[in-house]
Amino acid sequence: MAVGQTLATPFLPGFFMNASTAPSELFQRIETSFLRQGLMQHLGARLVRVEPGLCEVALPYSERVNQQQGGFHGGAMGALADIAGGYAALTQVAPDMEVTTVEYKINFLAGFQGGELRAVGRVTRAGRRIIVTTADVTHRDASGKESACALMQQTIAPVPKTY
Repeated sequence: MAVGQTLATPFLPGFFMNASTAPSELFQRIETSFLRQGLMQHLGARLVRVEPGLCEVALPYSERVNQQQGGFHGGAMGALADIAGGYAALTQVAPDMEVTTVEYKINFLAGFQGGELRAVGRVTRAGRRIIVTTADVTHRDASGKESACALMQQTIAPVPKTY
């Protein structure tokens, strides 16, 4: 590709990248794993940001993620937090490894309808056998206002990659 030439990317419709905006190798590695997540694809989640020790994932409101009273379902919030924390952990392991959740604890702070949820996972401590992460889940309404939604802490274990 010539310098300055743009390329459309499948993970952000309407976004064009060039040499200065192309996703990093780390983002591409995490995205490869993320796109294999059937649940995240079914729910409509998207990978937003990846940095060493950090991952941000968004989940738009839809009939796939709501509960009987119309708000985001707690299971969808938990899954989003789990994914964000897990991928933050994945940034800390070797490329031939994956991670799996050992356990997590989540506190739901408030319920919301419409807009989208954003979960930012952060590594608290990365060891060889156990990685501890947290995830903050916020809600963004149509005007861009952000409100705290949930807080999660989890334990992750590195495992060999099998694909």
